Amino acid sequence: MRYISTRGDQTERAFSEILLEGLAPDGGLYMPTHYPVVDKAALAKWRTLPYPELALEILCLYVDDIPRDDLSAIVRRTYAPDIFGSPEIVPLQRLDTGVSLLKLSNGPTLAFKDIAMQLLGNLFEYELQRRGEVLNILGATSGDTGSAAEYAMRGKQGIRVFMLSPHGRMSAFQQAQMFSLQDRNIHNIAIDGVFDDCQDIVKVMSNDLETKRSLKIGTVNSINWARILAQVVYYFWGYFQATRDNQERVSFAVPSGNFGNICAAHVARMMELPVEHLILATNENDVLHEFFSSGEYRVRKSHETFETSSPSMDISKASNFERFIFDALDRNATRTRHFFADELPKTGRFRLTPKEYARIRTFGFVSGKSTHADRLATIRDTWTRYSLMIDPHTADGLKVGRERSLTGVQTLALETALPAKFAATIREAINRDPDRPKSLAGLEDLPMRSVTMPARAEIVKQFLIDHCNDRAL
Repeated sequence: MRYISTRGDQTERAFSEILLEGLAPDGGLYMPTHYPVVDKAALAKWRTLPYPELALEILCLYVDDIPRDDLSAIVRRTYAPDIFGSPEIVPLQRLDTGVSLLKLSNGPTLAFKDIAMQLLGNLFEYELQRRGEVLNILGATSGDTGSAAEYAMRGKQGIRVFMLSPHGRMSAFQQAQMFSLQDRNIHNIAIDGVFDDCQDIVKVMSNDLETKRSLKIGTVNSINWARILAQVVYYFWGYFQATRDNQERVSFAVPSGNFGNICAAHVARMMELPVEHLILATNENDVLHEFFSSGEYRVRKSHETFETSSPSMDISKASNFERFIFDALDRNATRTRHFFADELPKTGRFRLTPKEYARIRTFGFVSGKSTHADRLATIRDTWTRYSLMIDPHTADGLKVGRERSLTGVQTLALETALPAKFAATIREAINRDPDRPKSLAGLEDLPMRSVTMPARAEIVKQFLIDHCNDRAL
């Protein structure tokens, strides 16, 4: 298996090369040259496997430059009950006849990002030790990626983390998870702006090849293909848990901001997992819903991006969307580059031709939008009917998933975080506080460590230069 760029750089690279890279040299995102097709015999075999073994089988289709025994050890160390709370790793809870909840949030930071990030941390450490190198991770977070990355990378040999977050735009719990870490290799940078400003800085610095190489910059955001690959696994796992045989089809309802989670679902569908619909749910920042409804992708400026009660989805520039467009345009890199390197920077939008939009419709996507009132109603209804507490992002997915579900096709709604991370919204919805693990009691009262900066790439760059000489690693 080799990897190429969405923007036309046809240099084929191995997995270990792109693992530490982030963006491709031409600014595109790495994609596999092809998607392995999983036949009926493989599906039948995989249905019987525990989660770590299923993960190994899927990873081995895309990773051929790490010995299988080494990869197996990494996977077993990653997907262990003491890290994810149960042997299932990702339990499935049936809500009613047509809807189930795929519970992805039992990792160290109570969010689905842990599933990929824990693997990424172990892969990074393995590859850096193999090369005798160090890596300075530059990332951006709207809430959950940052804490998942920092918990996965803290104490790792040869790794420093520089995480950008929008100042004052995360929940108190999300902020405390990150800023309370005192590890010397962790640096939190609060940016005066919104998530898109943070993400833009990461992309500017990643596209500056001289800076990227001199500072040994890598990324943990979902522009890193390894993140997407790790997430593909739980779509297969969820399908096997929800169905009796491989003749059944399911739909997945996915709350989406940066398009990474549902991009993994798209990859699973391209591998011929029996998926009917990929139901994309947005909050009030509905750029992606607008696209799937009209064929026009129109990003919002910072002041047009709403601050909502599902803050991890307060995103108007979905980084992974380029991967899907590349596939949907029959891997036309010239057209993809025109949209993302020319049209978006100049006009802030692009529109598909009628023929292109018709092709988009064949990839199984449907979409919908959820509001604050919808979130409260869904949280309240789920608590009343099932004695189950869900977080606001999961509520967005469940609300839209129910609206777009099909009779006779089971819908799997993805739980993306535990409600403890969003206590204020839970209290507003059901007038009680969510439970939280004892290990996280009093989190917000711990000493905090962060710096605040304007949304300027040159200032962030200087901070990295000043701190990349730390020899403590």
